[in-house]
Amino acid sequence: MIQIFGTNKSFDTKGAQRFFKERRIAFQFVDLKEKEMSEGEFDSVVTALSRTEGGRAAAIEAMIDQKSKDYASIAYLDDSEKEEKLFENQAKLLKQPICRNGKTDATVGMSEKVWESWKKENLKILIFLIFICNYFF
Repeated sequence: MIQIFGTNKSFDTKGAQRFFKERRIAFQFVDLKEKEMSEGEFDSVVTALSRTEGGRAAAIEAMIDQKSKDYASIAYLDDSEKEEKLFENQAKLLKQPICRNGKTDATVGMSEKVWESWKKENLKILIFLIFICNYFF
């Protein structure tokens, strides 16, 4: 299941929702102003991004919205403190949208090429499940 983390005021978050709706891909939207990511969700996003960004510190940097008015509160912190500060202030400091495909894939910002690949992967899984159901039933 694809999850979109963001706020209703974010144009990019609305764009991500539109992208998935137009392609009839099921997703769950989580408004960060109402409910922030749990520790487990946050950690799985950071872990997934660290594979593509080249490490945990680079993943945290990629997740920080440098255009945020609260950016100064995190900009000069040590790498070890940035992750905690980002987790505590998700709605104010996260770049949006954050999209998560299960526990292994995640993106920050508009990443339509990556989302297209998720669509293809989900289609392959669906075809496989239909095949299995037809075989056994």
